[in-house]
Amino acid sequence: MLRKLCWLLAFFLSIPAAALAQGTTYRFSPVNQWDINKTAAYWNPIIKYVSDKSGVRMELKIGRTSADTTAYVLTKEVEFVFSNHLFSPEREQLGWKVFARRWTPPLLGEIAVPADSPINKIEDLKGQEVVFAGPEAFVGYKVPYAHLLSRGIDVKVVFAGNQNAAFAQLFAGKAKAVGSNSALVDGYTLREGKKFRVLWTSEGYHDLALMASSKVPEKDVKAVAAAFIGMHRDPAGKAILLKASEEVGLDPQAYFLPATGADYASYRRFFQSAPAALR
Repeated sequence: MLRKLCWLLAFFLSIPAAALAQGTTYRFSPVNQWDINKTAAYWNPIIKYVSDKSGVRMELKIGRTSADTTAYVLTKEVEFVFSNHLFSPEREQLGWKVFARRWTPPLLGEIAVPADSPINKIEDLKGQEVVFAGPEAFVGYKVPYAHLLSRGIDVKVVFAGNQNAAFAQLFAGKAKAVGSNSALVDGYTLREGKKFRVLWTSEGYHDLALMASSKVPEKDVKAVAAAFIGMHRDPAGKAILLKASEEVGLDPQAYFLPATGADYASYRRFFQSAPAALR
């Protein structure tokens, strides 16, 4: 028995480090733009394709809410993210590197009410409940709430945990308005047939960034980036993207393209003038 254990130990010590590295499974955490089921329905097929194409194994890791998922990132429990929660001055020190982004029309922060609401202007929201996905949502919470603060419109902030839950609370009458981004508002209308009246719209921001932790070897980052970026040019990859987008009501033309941190300059400008509570 001892001889067998020694042989096994010698065998594993003889395996090159590169071969052992091939057994690594990286964790990928996308921001919860939808509820957990829809988030998984969108990302699981994409992650499987990227893993198969790149030879770099990845698995989905998401929390119950977008704040929970971002907590995984901040505690270094994941190696790849799809997020726009990492562009504040403090979080940029964590060393996450942008390598791609999802193409969609520019995301606009919006404050909206049901189409049949008697509320026609944001001033009417003073003292009313306004529901948001969560405190980490950049375009859907920080941007519209900063605008309300700048106008002196004091509202009762409600966090629903994810954007679908926020929309559900709005249409159940538990809030007078919702903060969101334009893609999620449009997607909810497409999926659920619910119509909104938009009271305010922000400037445009790029969709979320695909980012890698500084601890991931460069060769693995490059392989994963190539798989994401080439996905829409591969018939099999394109079919997966179309199906995934259909599941959540996303623009069917959405795909991934190369990006760098410079593409997120508008996020950094926001933090330069944002209220301290939103930084």
